[in-house]
Amino acid sequence: MYFRPNTLSEAVNLLAASRGKVLAGGTDVFPSLGDAPLSGTVVDISALRELRGISEDDQYFRIGGLTTWTDITLKRLPRCFDGLKAAAYEIGGVQIQNRGTVAGNLCNASPAADGVPPLLALDAEVELVSQTGTRQLPLADFIVGNRKTLRQPGEILSQVLVPRSIENAASTFLKLGSRSFLVISITMVAVVLQKDRPGLITDARVSVGSCSVVAKRLRLLEQALVGAPAGPRLSRLVTQEHLEDLAPITDVRGPDWFRQHAAWMLVGRAIDACVENL
Repeated sequence: MYFRPNTLSEAVNLLAASRGKVLAGGTDVFPSLGDAPLSGTVVDISALRELRGISEDDQYFRIGGLTTWTDITLKRLPRCFDGLKAAAYEIGGVQIQNRGTVAGNLCNASPAADGVPPLLALDAEVELVSQTGTRQLPLADFIVGNRKTLRQPGEILSQVLVPRSIENAASTFLKLGSRSFLVISITMVAVVLQKDRPGLITDARVSVGSCSVVAKRLRLLEQALVGAPAGPRLSRLVTQEHLEDLAPITDVRGPDWFRQHAAWMLVGRAIDACVENL
């Protein structure tokens, strides 16, 4: 059965009654089927206009779950979102960016999802809505494994919430693949840095994707960066020990040792890029 509700209330009621599969942009769902048809009950939420767009209040920037990656690139946002915008340009081609949604990228929970590291670096949270109410949890807790999240069958990821704490921070996103475009990453890094007037780092967020079953923040490195001078030598603080929590795999895109080394190099370059913009 196929349903296409027009409101979020109607959508969650349909999900509760049918236990169907949520369909948003479809850019992950349909390729995963191969030659098989889409089966079972489908709740297509693409018509829910209330879940598309970016707004702000005193606490958060609110990114609707159906906001597309093209929407992200076109929206005027503080420079702490520069890394997220750079990631948006890397997600597939223009057609995918026009159709693919933020919520779909997060709920698909691929270890190589380009949208996850920059949102982790922004301390993003997710809002989940069901027939019984709304709950909110950190993105870092939401994705728990390869293609696994804490979303329950009757829930819809309605919004991504970014706290308004580092709007003027510099941010960047770098990705390494076997070619420049339309490629699944070997490794990717997002960095957000903020400094004070004397030129010392006051806040540092570093996240790495494609090097573990879930993207990870490098907490030890972040602690090492805070208090350091925001100059060209900052990236020299990065050591392999700071990346010990990563657990890269060997696959067709590269061996584990190469991924680990590439992550180390890319983290340094991303930090250098942020320092140039502080």
